[in-house]
Amino acid sequence: MLIHPWDAPRDDAEWQHWLAAHDFGQLAVNGLPGDPPHVQPMLPQVLNCVRAGETPSVYDAAGRGPRGDVIAHLSRHNPLWPALESHPEVLLSVVDDYVFVPGPWQAPEDTPPEHGVPTSFYAAVQLRCSAAVVDDPHEKAELLNRQSTHFQPDVGSPGAAVGAAPYGRLLSGIRGLRLEVTDVRAKFKYASQKPEAVQDRIAAGLAERSGPRDAEARAHHLRRRPA
Repeated sequence: MLIHPWDAPRDDAEWQHWLAAHDFGQLAVNGLPGDPPHVQPMLPQVLNCVRAGETPSVYDAAGRGPRGDVIAHLSRHNPLWPALESHPEVLLSVVDDYVFVPGPWQAPEDTPPEHGVPTSFYAAVQLRCSAAVVDDPHEKAELLNRQSTHFQPDVGSPGAAVGAAPYGRLLSGIRGLRLEVTDVRAKFKYASQKPEAVQDRIAAGLAERSGPRDAEARAHHLRRRPA
């Protein structure tokens, strides 16, 4: 992912707080020789995701990796398992708050509006990870219970336990994943480098259009404007 200086996070708290509010991502796994990569949509739980040498700040206090952990589970029948076990270095990508920006909104003041260059805005965090498969049924139950508590804390689920209803019999159908985060790359592409007049036009355009994700993109755009 290309990250220009003006699109880089202002500090680590920026991407950490954004990632804490955006759960859904895609796990990219190198394919076996001759095969394309596997790209698996999934709902992981991110724990203690920080850069090396820093203190965890915005995530649960249970992360085990030196830069954070991600836990997830997938069906035992998922075709990515042989590739993941052969190449455990994986990438978890989370992208959201994306919109299309028409060319006229970006045209410099001395340029005809129709000559403006269209683009897209988005926020993205990529976690490079070392993957470990969890097959022990007791460890899978613990992993599932942690995810359940995180995503539905108010449901009062009985929890998963080996040999116990209602979920114990389902444990054999899944495999757990622990992803130890080894590197983080983040990007907030919201035209922070554009002249003030162009930024004003973009903000006005997003407010007037008021389409899906426009409000979120406009908030990023305004927040990241130079002081």
